[in-house]
Amino acid sequence: MTGPVPFTPGPMATNHIDVRYVAGLARLELSDAECATFQPQLDAILEYAESLSKLDVEGIEPTAHPVPVYDVMREDVPDTSLPVEAVLANAPEQAQQQIRVPKVIADA
Repeated sequence: MTGPVPFTPGPMATNHIDVRYVAGLARLELSDAECATFQPQLDAILEYAESLSKLDVEGIEPTAHPVPVYDVMREDVPDTSLPVEAVLANAPEQAQQQIRVPKVIADA
């Protein structure tokens, strides 16, 4: 496995990221055949990313989403809830009309 390759913006001919190095970071073991398959794909992805860096984005506001995102949640409307007896019927332990759970905070 080769060591880390620093990435600096520039032509792809001078910046090569070895697929074995990336696989090592991800704790993946790749065969020689897999490396032969994935290396051109990684190179193509990096070339595409480089082509995006050449776009003129002057005057374009940064966005988190390409299209507007609207609240898709329903209104929080109160509704009838289960009777206490029905809830407690499924509780493994109960006391004073409450569900008992194991203590999760240690004594200070």
